[in-house]
Amino acid sequence: MGHDHDHGLAPRRRLMVALAITATVLVAEVVGAALTRSLSLLTDAAHMLTDVAGLTMALVAARLATRPPDERRTWGFRRAEVISAQWQAAILLAVGVYALIDGVRRLLQPPEVPSGALLIFGVIGLVGNLVSLAVLLGHRDVNLNLRTAFLEVVNDALGSVAVIVSAVLIGTLGWLRADAVAAMVIAVLIIPRTLALLRFSTTVLLEWTPKGLDLAEVRRHLLAVDHVLEVHDLHASTIATGLPVLSAHVVVEEECFRTGTAPHLLDTLQSCVAGHFPVSVEHSTFQLEPPGHRDHEDMPGV
Repeated sequence: MGHDHDHGLAPRRRLMVALAITATVLVAEVVGAALTRSLSLLTDAAHMLTDVAGLTMALVAARLATRPPDERRTWGFRRAEVISAQWQAAILLAVGVYALIDGVRRLLQPPEVPSGALLIFGVIGLVGNLVSLAVLLGHRDVNLNLRTAFLEVVNDALGSVAVIVSAVLIGTLGWLRADAVAAMVIAVLIIPRTLALLRFSTTVLLEWTPKGLDLAEVRRHLLAVDHVLEVHDLHASTIATGLPVLSAHVVVEEECFRTGTAPHLLDTLQSCVAGHFPVSVEHSTFQLEPPGHRDHEDMPGV
């Protein structure tokens, strides 16, 4: 039991360390953006701000996810991580769009940006991001929050590289537009991953079928089980990372209820969806019905 407890705490501790590092780098980049008037540094700082908010939400969601279910919350707070990830993605998308719009404006009227100070703050950001990446690396696939946090830090690291490159170009070639280009590069890095994250979290919240689970194939496989006559009201969704669920009404031969075959048949159906398909569904619910039950199951009072 102690081992499980430690295993659960490890991801949260890593998130806390990453949050502390990210918050420190954020303060440094805000100061740097104010001193240099750099759009690329400001964009990266805005991205860092969303990371701080995102990591904070991830910590809260991770804590909520450990709370046990109760009579009102039968799944506990397992879906808190999905809601957290969607908010992070929405904020990041707004930052990316802003950087693209303001980047175009600055390409037309590039302001003066001190390359030396820009380089220093870019290096500070890169070092901080690399440390955060090292902290999160081994646990990035534990759940959606950690995966999101890892991707955001990767984006931040690439953003810091773009800031450094722009500082070098401004210092060596005097190309002031490099700062706007770097900001737009950061935005381009942000937006595709953000859209992918929004798409995934939306499919979870809308309870779409988990990716990799073909319900037509599931239906065919269930119908191939002995004594099964029909499968209807077949639904599958994802509660949280690694928690797909499936339910179905299964019409079976009348004799299954007289001969005691129904319990064995239920075991067979649950074993089928738990081990036969690419997405293993450990939590499944089957309602076994005799022929003709479907004709009156929706009638009021029945």
